[in-house]
Amino acid sequence: MGLDILVNNAGTGTATPFVDLSLDTVREVLDVDLVGPLLCGQRAARRILWQGRGGRIVNITSVHEHQPRVGAGSYCAAKAGLGLLTQVMALELAEYGITVNAVAPGEIATPMTGNADADVHAVSRPGVPLGRPGDAREVAEVVAFLAGPDASYVTGASWAVDGSMLRMGPMAGSHVDHDRWRRT
Repeated sequence: MGLDILVNNAGTGTATPFVDLSLDTVREVLDVDLVGPLLCGQRAARRILWQGRGGRIVNITSVHEHQPRVGAGSYCAAKAGLGLLTQVMALELAEYGITVNAVAPGEIATPMTGNADADVHAVSRPGVPLGRPGDAREVAEVVAFLAGPDASYVTGASWAVDGSMLRMGPMAGSHVDHDRWRRT
């Protein structure tokens, strides 16, 4: 039995102002969100290299790989670090037929966001152009594409799955009247 695909899908965070972050909290978030994927990526890459037939690595980052969030300093740092690590891995592993990409979800209905059982089409999210949170299956579809044969020429990219939230800027959802924005 071999290993062809690794999806690093770990995440934890905190809603703690920067000046109040404890070193233990920072280390925990960095260990889960950055160090864990690094170590798993190394192990998987070594195995895939040994097999000699190429493979896929997909790292789940966050829109906060690209955009800061108040109260999420360690989370943003870890996910941004994982985004850059993804690019380094892509460069170093490309010659061996291993593609490495990131998927950067926005607000997705999961236990981490507190709305795991929600019907995403019935939840309003001002400041997100699609007007709702995402469904985990929508993220999974992008991961499946990147892990499959149709993405064999895609490497080193970060795919935002965020309802276009990143296009709204760092304060998306905090001050935008979504209904007014849609009408203009």
